[in-house]
Amino acid sequence: MSLPSLPDMILDPLVRAALMEDLGTYGDLTTRTVIPAGTRYRAQLRAREAGVASGMQIARMAFHMVDPALALTLHKSDGSAIASGDVLMEIEGDAASILTAERVALNFAGRLSGIATITAGFVAETAGTKARITCTRKTTPGLRIVEKQAVLHGGGFNHRFSLSDAILVKDNHIAAAGGIRPVLRAIKGQASHMVRIEIEVDTLAQLAEVLDEGGADVVLLDNMDSGALREAVAMSAGQLVLEASGNMKLERIAEVAATGIDYISVGALTHSARTLDLGLDF
Repeated sequence: MSLPSLPDMILDPLVRAALMEDLGTYGDLTTRTVIPAGTRYRAQLRAREAGVASGMQIARMAFHMVDPALALTLHKSDGSAIASGDVLMEIEGDAASILTAERVALNFAGRLSGIATITAGFVAETAGTKARITCTRKTTPGLRIVEKQAVLHGGGFNHRFSLSDAILVKDNHIAAAGGIRPVLRAIKGQASHMVRIEIEVDTLAQLAEVLDEGGADVVLLDNMDSGALREAVAMSAGQLVLEASGNMKLERIAEVAATGIDYISVGALTHSARTLDLGLDF
């Protein structure tokens, strides 16, 4: 899947903070000590296992932030399927600069490629259905924008980015506000017409209450079994977008998708993704 890149200026603070963390107070002491000035080299960012590439943009930025003179050739774009041994990127220029940026570039690329890869696995389980896999806000603090971009690279979809993007009424909101009807009536009186409204329900009786009261665009069906999800789809009859959530394991996704649900939200895409094994070979 080929997707437009984010503007570099949005990602700049993330790359800069990561490099500052890695460089410490005195820079790359090892490289300055052992690499003669002016040494030039060509390195290859290579996959050591199969998956889906992500983080190529931010890896490129890490190398160029250390040394704008480095020549980079991209062989695999974000969203590309990759096999073990594939060269994702070549970097040529000052050897010290390449070594200094190496770890930050690999940390981002490995982490984000891991997210894209697990997402692609979940998406594959929805084949032949209308269900879409979407992420959650269970992301690494400070890295949400790139982790959600990695979900897109894996063929998934994004849920809201922040609390200000939409109204999502969870069970605790309902408990604190006195019930589903008071919540929906409060929203009707205050929410802008430009704001989407989602409400979480735990039972089909609550779904019936939402349908009767009106005012929601999306219903989050939390921790329901597949039979209940099928019944919810029948009850809604296309009136609402339905999202299934709650402990969504890979082995259950095909069954959930087959119920006719619209979205399946999976926190594991970001909170449990394993870093893909990538390496920089000199």
